[in-house]
Amino acid sequence: MKKIIVTATMLFMCNLIVVAQKIEKEGPKGFDQLKPAIAHGTIDTIAYDSKTVGTTRKALVYKTPGFSKDKKYPVLYLLHGIGGDEKEWLKGGTPQIILDNLFAEGKIKPMIVVLPNGRAIKDDRATGNIMAPDKVQGFATFERDLLDDLIPFIEKTYPTLTDRENRAIAGLSMGGGQSLNFGLGNLDKFAWVGGFSSAPNTKLPEVLVPNPEEAKKKLKLLWISCGDKDGLITYGKRLHDYLLEKNVPHVYYLEPGGHDFKVWKNGLYMLSQFLFKPVDVSSLGQYTILDNTSTSAK
Repeated sequence: MKKIIVTATMLFMCNLIVVAQKIEKEGPKGFDQLKPAIAHGTIDTIAYDSKTVGTTRKALVYKTPGFSKDKKYPVLYLLHGIGGDEKEWLKGGTPQIILDNLFAEGKIKPMIVVLPNGRAIKDDRATGNIMAPDKVQGFATFERDLLDDLIPFIEKTYPTLTDRENRAIAGLSMGGGQSLNFGLGNLDKFAWVGGFSSAPNTKLPEVLVPNPEEAKKKLKLLWISCGDKDGLITYGKRLHDYLLEKNVPHVYYLEPGGHDFKVWKNGLYMLSQFLFKPVDVSSLGQYTILDNTSTSAK
């Protein structure tokens, strides 16, 4: 009996080593390059009626290869920064290429990705003084536009899975702050939350996670990432420190870089592979390429 237990233990430890070796710490060379030989997803431009803003608003919708109206899909809402709009990710981050490549390798689940304009005001163009108070306020107002107008439109128009476990939100910079604010503030709507280089609009940790026990139960994954030379690193770091204190599992992922698409593309590459799958909470602390001692999830 003892021999059986010892053998089983050794096999288990070997399996753990193999799994650990397979953990990707960052996107490999070419992860964001177009591969003509593989299948490609499609992108729609949609227009939806926003009662929140009082106008018709636009968004882009990416569908992974093989999309079928006869199936139902989980949805990721992917948000842009303060100087962008619904096309910023497409122009600077080529998410469709990153996701096509991952899908071809069987590393992500089939999904729908919605790229909205997170500036919820009537003139939502990224022109003039993008820091003007009314334009900045539009990023906060987008919470109602998202929850009350855009999500219902997407779920009426596309074959989606509509439970919280199949809805994710992530974004860069101002959109990273929005994602943390809206995702953590609406755990009945989102189970997957990601902030890349989240901006000063990010709420204080005790406001974002007032009930750590609820967050532990409801969150499938909370992802916080940033470049180590990014001046906005403070906002993700303070949330990370709070989550460690409260023992809320999460990923705090730092990488060499600044406030740019090199970092954000890698964030999308890493995060998307977790989405809508079982998550091994015990492994989350390994997903960093800087200072493992300060980034362990507990």
